[in-house]
Amino acid sequence: MNRRIVALLLPLLVAASAGCTAAGTEEAAAPSRPRAERPSPFEDCATLTTPPATPTAGTATPDADSTVGTGDPLPELTLSCFTGGAPVALRDVRGPAVINIWASWCPPCREELPAFQRLSKRAGDRLRVIGVNSQDSRSAAQSIGEDLGVGFPMLVDQGTALQRALNRNAFPLTLLVDPQGRVVHTDASGALDDARLGELVREHLGVAVPA
Repeated sequence: MNRRIVALLLPLLVAASAGCTAAGTEEAAAPSRPRAERPSPFEDCATLTTPPATPTAGTATPDADSTVGTGDPLPELTLSCFTGGAPVALRDVRGPAVINIWASWCPPCREELPAFQRLSKRAGDRLRVIGVNSQDSRSAAQSIGEDLGVGFPMLVDQGTALQRALNRNAFPLTLLVDPQGRVVHTDASGALDDARLGELVREHLGVAVPA
């Protein structure tokens, strides 16, 4: 009697054992899916070495004490773009442009970044706004861009190469660059607001930005 019971149960036990093994093998063989990389909030840098459109409406006459037409060229330095692609030689950047050097750990930098974003939108094709993220991590810079809605082109200086070349170590640091690629004004006064940015652009670059 016992032998008959064992003979009946044995095929069932083998089948159950085979089913568990197959399921376990299928689960182990399933490939792991890589985590999707977050898209960059910043624009591409491919157009930074081509001049903006020639200013027409909205162009102002620089003040008498303006430094337009004077100044040192941008440093002979090549920086990578946050979105990848070909590195950008600063000497090839043509203005009029405003270059903002910032870091996520700098409170005044975070305070003024939205004003630079608004400037880039209001200026349209009359003026270029460029960021340089310095001494920062990619994830922190990305989070700031996402949180504050900053989207203008972003270069990356992982060390202090640009600030050393400029002989300035302040954060934030803003450069105003004329159409010939010369730095006509450097501002390290702290967080800039919309009104002050508009004044600097008009005074040093001769471009009037709508409020």
